[in-house]
Amino acid sequence: MSYKKLQIWVLAREIVIEVHEMSLKLPKFEMFEEGSQIRKSSKTTKSAIVEGYGRRKYKQDWIKFLVYALSSNDETVDHLDNLWDTKSLIEETVYKTLKAKIESLGRMLNGFLKTVEQEHQSPK
Repeated sequence: MSYKKLQIWVLAREIVIEVHEMSLKLPKFEMFEEGSQIRKSSKTTKSAIVEGYGRRKYKQDWIKFLVYALSSNDETVDHLDNLWDTKSLIEETVYKTLKAKIESLGRMLNGFLKTVEQEHQSPK
């Protein structure tokens, strides 16, 4: 199996692409401020899933990187809210669609993390 078959990675990849496209339409000053931050945090979410998957034989590392992915995902939604609240992002459909996907990924990461933690605690 590859990390590319994980539903959390598939959704994280989709979010990275959509965040990137959205950020290129922001006002110029935001492209290098909040736009840069939201691109970084969404990419960090996806990358943490990949790195954790690569370390999955070491359950504590797997758990640690899933926590990193979850926290970066939370950061991404915060940046999105900042863009919306400051009216730098004005396309409501884009905002609502991205927010729903990012929140869905957060729920999926939480569930996946719980599963990995339970597997780690069970005797083998």
